[in-house]
Amino acid sequence: MKHIFYILFLLPILFSCQSEKAVNVYPNQVGDIELDEKLDDSNFKKCFVDPFSFQYYNFDGFQYKGEKLEIEKKLERSNLISDKNSTGYITIRFVVNCEGKTGMFRVQQMDENYKEKVFDKKFINQLLDFTKSLNGWIPQEYLGIKINYYQYLTFKIKDGKVSEILP
Repeated sequence: MKHIFYILFLLPILFSCQSEKAVNVYPNQVGDIELDEKLDDSNFKKCFVDPFSFQYYNFDGFQYKGEKLEIEKKLERSNLISDKNSTGYITIRFVVNCEGKTGMFRVQQMDENYKEKVFDKKFINQLLDFTKSLNGWIPQEYLGIKINYYQYLTFKIKDGKVSEILP
């Protein structure tokens, strides 16, 4: 009986001695955008590489000069139209650096049931160009330090037209 007790006592110790090097394949924060030299403008620079990612919701209100209303006015003047059968959501996520400049744009496309969908490439490029042209993003600070932050715009598409901008 003593031998069984010693074996049961030593067994966990033996297995705990096996060590594997832990490799973190996940980003620091869910949704972090990694630099992709094929997609990203080489002229866009983050002000520093930070281990913590600030998000649009860390601040009071929409961080754009004239707020969301100004973006909606600009979009209305753009008159972007796709195939009349197109309905769903197109989200464009990006980084705003400490100078208020944008880069590292990523696009996600979904149908009205939030399932992956592919919209007309020309329409996607028009929305992406529109988003890249927005130059009123307000730089932010945290504890007196200028920071980078993530922002996104979701375009709700109804019958080939943008019916709403979210958030």
